[in-house]
Amino acid sequence: MHTIIDDVLASLQNLADSKRVEFAKKSYPTKMKVIGVNNPNLKIILKELKTQTKDFTISEKYSLAKLMVDTEIFESQQLAFEYIGMDKANMKTITESVIDNFFKNMDNWVSVDYFGVLFVGVAWRENIISTDKIKTYLKSNNYWERRIAVVATVALNQKARGGTGNSKRTLEICELVVNDHTDMINKALSWALRELAKIDRPSVLDFINKYQKELNKKVLREVTNKLNFGLKNIKNS
Repeated sequence: MHTIIDDVLASLQNLADSKRVEFAKKSYPTKMKVIGVNNPNLKIILKELKTQTKDFTISEKYSLAKLMVDTEIFESQQLAFEYIGMDKANMKTITESVIDNFFKNMDNWVSVDYFGVLFVGVAWRENIISTDKIKTYLKSNNYWERRIAVVATVALNQKARGGTGNSKRTLEICELVVNDHTDMINKALSWALRELAKIDRPSVLDFINKYQKELNKKVLREVTNKLNFGLKNIKNS
């Protein structure tokens, strides 16, 4: 497996872009090393990795992905999350302990959102982990960990990710962060409600009306725009 890791890192290094590194520093700063590889090139490496490991057992895939996360390299972590999380066969057998093993370097919105949606959210949707487990993230003093719980709701409702809609679970989590006005939580809450609005517009409208005095103004504006115009931001004419 270490040979495969070496191959992945070599491929990443060959596609390194210094401008991408500078972009990362501004957009999603992290303590991990950033090589600077854009998403289209990451998809190419991911495709090669899947081909190279097509005969691996699911257990071997988990082990490989964990080694990729342990490199402390941002792009390697991103590849690991997609390698496992985008594969339905993997996610059907994942366990809470496996998910916990991938909980590492949650210090930027990209890593948090990949982990929160692809791992935590899907496992929650499939009843592998409970709503109580989701709520444990909200008890953290670290806003990145709290964000995981909120973005996990996206997996319940986003059709492109296999979601069929779950207003009860989504709003149960959203209610718990109405008064958490940390910027990254506000952005996550807006995303969660806008995604649910595509499935259950009346429930989101009721939620907005109920909590309009407590909600951050940006959240209120974006979700209201989504409900009324289908977009979170509306340009003034």
